[in-house]
Amino acid sequence: MTDRGGWTEGVRFLEASGGPGSLVPTLTASSHRQCAPRCRRAEQDKKLPITAPTISVKRPTSNRPCWADSHHARQDQSPLSLPLPSPLGLRHLPQSPGGPSYKVRWSKVEPGDLRETPILITNGLHARGYGPLGGRARMRRGHRLDASLVIAGVRLEDEGRYRCELINGIEDESVALTLRLEGVVFPYQPSRGRYQFNYYEAKQACEEQDGRLATYAQLYQAWTEGLDWCNAGWLLEGSVRYPVLTARAPCGGRGRPGIRSYGPRDRKRDRYDAFCFTSALSGHVFFVPGRLTLSEAHAACRRRGAMVAKVGHLYAAWKFSGLDQCDGGWLADGSVRFPITTPRPRCGGLPDPGVRSFGFPRPQQAAYGTYCYSE
Repeated sequence: MTDRGGWTEGVRFLEASGGPGSLVPTLTASSHRQCAPRCRRAEQDKKLPITAPTISVKRPTSNRPCWADSHHARQDQSPLSLPLPSPLGLRHLPQSPGGPSYKVRWSKVEPGDLRETPILITNGLHARGYGPLGGRARMRRGHRLDASLVIAGVRLEDEGRYRCELINGIEDESVALTLRLEGVVFPYQPSRGRYQFNYYEAKQACEEQDGRLATYAQLYQAWTEGLDWCNAGWLLEGSVRYPVLTARAPCGGRGRPGIRSYGPRDRKRDRYDAFCFTSALSGHVFFVPGRLTLSEAHAACRRRGAMVAKVGHLYAAWKFSGLDQCDGGWLADGSVRFPITTPRPRCGGLPDPGVRSFGFPRPQQAAYGTYCYSE
């Protein structure tokens, strides 16, 4: 995944204001991603224990920071943000003459196997980063007891669950928080047809289309927003599922709507489609009309200082920029699609908004325009 990083204070998350005797772990994301539209200031409890709400962000088109000062998150204002209670009980941190006598350890809980990957460890004086994320992470050091983690250049794969541990002898404590990117889930299959990917091929295919494999939580959110798809696809955790809004015989029977599951499958042997996830863009997508072949489409975008858009680019432009174009256009994978935000007659024939597809025509077929993407 490429880094769209750039602005310095994209999302700043303060979990508590416990006063001078309380360690304050927070997570700050700085990148070309913006706080969710319904970012809100939650009520602040006067008690000291800390809670860890979800942080919802997306890649933005502006530099406007959004603050969430939170002890108790009000669920009635944003379904994307839920409180995750986790008290951090230390009130007074012992200090030695040479400096702090405690350590703070930040780690990320990897989806699927619940493995924790260290990001950064500090003793209050010196900090050391670990792994790819550690190179983009630093301590904020806003004050003596500030345990905030700042992540620069937030990427799609940074979404997930984080843990902050205070290591102080027998009084070790921890708090967990979740960084969630606002985005869009799209089903994906290659030109060869349905059910061609094993897990690793599905993961690579999503990354090639400016996305990553969706999580179950992301697929569930997409289902609540109207995603209805009858082909099963891999998810990041290694399970295979598909979302059904209207139960019907050819799509798992006439049971209740929901997320149908095939359960865990063999990641090397079993083959399905993929459910990909992408977030908002730092660049923009535009349409070039004409009757072009696929190679002519690439040339047309290059002449405009752009590239042929990927499938994830088009879905993000449709979801976050309201791109509405009733003309099929080439995309980088050789498919032809068009985005509709306002359904109308003779423009896809479906009653709901979405990205329509003409499949994968012959690359030499000069019948379509193209969608270009420019940073």
